[in-house]
Amino acid sequence: MKFCSSLFRVSADDYLTTARVADEYGWDTLLLSDHILHPETIQSKYPYTESGERPWEATIDFPDVWVASGMMAAVTQRLKLLQLVYILPLRNPFTVAKALGTAARLSNYRVGLGFGLGWMRDEFELMEQDFDNRGARADEMVEVMRKLWSGEMVEHHGRFYDFTRMCMRPAADGEIPIVVGGNTKPARRRCARLADGWAPAYPDRDVLRAGIEDIRAMRREFGRSEELSVYYGVAADPTALDAVKQLEDLGVTHCSAAPWATPEDPWPSIQKRIDGFKRFGDEVIAKFT
Repeated sequence: MKFCSSLFRVSADDYLTTARVADEYGWDTLLLSDHILHPETIQSKYPYTESGERPWEATIDFPDVWVASGMMAAVTQRLKLLQLVYILPLRNPFTVAKALGTAARLSNYRVGLGFGLGWMRDEFELMEQDFDNRGARADEMVEVMRKLWSGEMVEHHGRFYDFTRMCMRPAADGEIPIVVGGNTKPARRRCARLADGWAPAYPDRDVLRAGIEDIRAMRREFGRSEELSVYYGVAADPTALDAVKQLEDLGVTHCSAAPWATPEDPWPSIQKRIDGFKRFGDEVIAKFT
């Protein structure tokens, strides 16, 4: 089992401090959230609350994931950086391939891509990207980016992107892991066909187990290895080793923990977060590594 934690609601000013502590205390990955902007009032409904309201303030920090990842990679030695999730079809494949490929190469391939399709139509309209075809576009974007990362002369003739021979340098010829977020059947199929890992959104254990089995079966159909990274977020601190081992038995490979959170204080000060990171590293992570 590897351990990761989200930077959601962490001030951008505290990213580098958090990364240094996570790197020192055995954490494998920090997870970045992504939005380009937040309108004060939105028409879209957030899919994971009964009210449809987004469960955060529009004014919290969402730093650019590639700038933030590059900065954190520069002050750490082994820590990995991933997004859960990056709204891939909100962009075009060329700018994403350039930014991510550069960040991955300069960090010795410690930056990956964890992507989803997005839920806020308002944001897509502001970015002048089609919301309704975002799933099909995201699939093709992954294919385009993998071609571009080779650094060779490549061409592509698809539904959304069509170009003759060109190359993008520097090449990103090392491993850039791709993780797909989402619970739906299309998301699981996307993961099986194109990605290396799965990050479901708030499933219970039965849904999690069934999803892992479904993806592995589809990977066999696509002629791919059943090996799969699975990111499972826990709302509270899973300090009981038995709880972590149960997740491992289900097929979870990356346990996302918030060891600084309590029901009374779910978003504490940076010092409390750091203390939680250190304690969890000493009490839990060290026993697994």
